[in-house]
Amino acid sequence: MMTVLLRSTALGLAAACLGALGWGGTPAQAEELTVYTAVEADDLTKYAERFNKDHPDIEIRWVRDSTGIITAKLLAEKDNPQADIIWGLAATSLMLLKNEGMLEPYAPQGLERLDPRFVDSADPPAWTGMDAWAAVICFNTVEGERLGLPKPNSWQDLLDPVYRGHVVMPNPNSSGTGFLDVSSWLQLFGEDEGWQYMEQLHENVAAYTHSGSKPCRQAAAGEVPIGISFEFRAARLKEEGAPIDIVVPEEGIGWDMEATAIIKGTDRLDAAKTLADWSVSEAANQLYAEGYAVVAIPELAQPIEYMPEDLQSKMIDNDFDWAAANRERILAEWQRRYDVKTEPEG
Repeated sequence: MMTVLLRSTALGLAAACLGALGWGGTPAQAEELTVYTAVEADDLTKYAERFNKDHPDIEIRWVRDSTGIITAKLLAEKDNPQADIIWGLAATSLMLLKNEGMLEPYAPQGLERLDPRFVDSADPPAWTGMDAWAAVICFNTVEGERLGLPKPNSWQDLLDPVYRGHVVMPNPNSSGTGFLDVSSWLQLFGEDEGWQYMEQLHENVAAYTHSGSKPCRQAAAGEVPIGISFEFRAARLKEEGAPIDIVVPEEGIGWDMEATAIIKGTDRLDAAKTLADWSVSEAANQLYAEGYAVVAIPELAQPIEYMPEDLQSKMIDNDFDWAAANRERILAEWQRRYDVKTEPEG
């Protein structure tokens, strides 16, 4: 039977869905593969079902959490790895793990079809990309009107004192979306100005969440008028009828890739390679394209309902190497300055 280790009650429901799909029938001799992932729970259900259908001889033990939590877990296990492969973690996190010597280089079958931006520069590559996600602002129009708040159009707009106590964003230590926000502001505005920007934004922030999707979910539910989140979750919530406008800030937006990498030293290398091959396949990219406007195989990308049309044009020229190299320093500084408003765990 597939084991799914999930962190919250909501994700526990996804685990129940995985079991309900009838995946307990894998052969007794199936090889078990431990997969660490930060893929959104509703997508994980879909991806896992399709992979299991194609490879019933591999039984997957899923360990899912937010990007920062999974990254910290992997680093803590460096000398005694528990995962065999990572499927769906921020490329900046995988760059950090690569620099720590934790990844097994491998060129998956079908690599030549991928956009070069979605492939590690080493030969063979240490990681390969799946799809890209980008920062947006979720603005609840009903709550905005009730509170007399104008719709923000830029990052700078969020500094207006009118928004004090009305903004929620992810903590970059636990959320990949939070880290791409912070690292992109430091690139967009410069380090000194970037920290000054966050100092002013902090005055308007009600809370920092441990999930990148939660701020948009809170905005969609009317719990807050403004949530800094990412485009996939925003488009899905709007499709479900949430009264939100999806704002792509005019200065530009940070973005990152979900990516896959094999853990060095795994005893299940062949099975891990099978999953890595599947993660870059046409079948996998077609699944990614159902929710993400930018995928690793460019010709399989398709328009996503409610996704802002100017999204790709606003994605900054993100220096992933810089972000990965400076990740620890950035997170420590952010923690020192702003962690007082982070929501409790659980």
